[in-house]
Amino acid sequence: MPRKIIHLDMDCFYAAIEVRDHPELVGKPVAVGGARDRRGVLTTCNYEARKFGVRSAMPTFQALQKCPQLIVMPTRFEVYRRDSAKIRELLAKFTHLIEPLSLDEAFLDLTDHPGEPAATAEVIRGLIRQKTQLTASAGIAPNKMLAKIASDWKKPNGQFEIRPEEVPEFMFDLPVRRLWGIGPKSAERLGELGVKTCGELQRYSRIELANLFGKFGLELFSLCRGIDTRPVEPERIRKSLSSERTFVHDLTSLAQCEAKIPELFEEVMSDLKKGGAMEQVKSAFVKIRFSDFSRTTVERAGIELTLESFLDLLREGLGRKSLNVRLLGVGVRFHEPDTEQEVQLELKM
Repeated sequence: MPRKIIHLDMDCFYAAIEVRDHPELVGKPVAVGGARDRRGVLTTCNYEARKFGVRSAMPTFQALQKCPQLIVMPTRFEVYRRDSAKIRELLAKFTHLIEPLSLDEAFLDLTDHPGEPAATAEVIRGLIRQKTQLTASAGIAPNKMLAKIASDWKKPNGQFEIRPEEVPEFMFDLPVRRLWGIGPKSAERLGELGVKTCGELQRYSRIELANLFGKFGLELFSLCRGIDTRPVEPERIRKSLSSERTFVHDLTSLAQCEAKIPELFEEVMSDLKKGGAMEQVKSAFVKIRFSDFSRTTVERAGIELTLESFLDLLREGLGRKSLNVRLLGVGVRFHEPDTEQEVQLELKM
């Protein structure tokens, strides 16, 4: 039985909340993030700002050069967390298989839900609009990768479904840049091989891709065919809890990277406190994926869970390579649960 996966993505979440709470901003270019000095970096911006070439992770001074009338609002994470909690409470009415990726993004596994996934996604988006006055986009597909790709297809405030029988045709002309894990450098390398679409990538065997890309080549063999077997993982069964971002444009400075950590830190800490899991934390880590697709993780056990601790881990990781950054993530790992105790808890439920 094909899985029914939804990727739900709130539209310009932080900026949309600021516009909702400040009606005088409607129709104006709005960004959320850093101060107006050279170290300030934007967290996000609305679509009116994007028309001027403004984007997330852009230095504030550069954004103001592109759009002098840009309105930069300070971040209000307590407000964003409150709206995110409302949305997650609503999603839980449809399935317990929810994998939050951040405050504004989540996967849902609706395989066991009796309704048609596209119709259910429409209902969910309508309820979110009714409850928060915010819009969401959704992608519906047989797996996580395709659902995430589909959620970008009709943004903002839209949805797109890829049915199981449509996957081969959909993948054939899909640019390889859209595959999970492909960054500018990997896309450039594939371009040098004459590969721009998944159909062209499908001409390569597993062995050829492994020789070209190592272990990631084996993943590419499946991904370019629309195959992704990763399950939707609810937080309660995870051995770790993390939040990460893959950036459309690589981060090119320490200041840009540092500016992304507070948002990720707030998301992880909010989920930890909400789940009452603070006492279970064994270690903290920062994950970095560089522009050449290499990865490094800096992890420490027993450290204080503060923003400065994660910034220290970030600086150590960035010191390992002098490259731009494609992905940043922060997270914690939990102590292994006592099996006998876990069984007893299950019986009490």
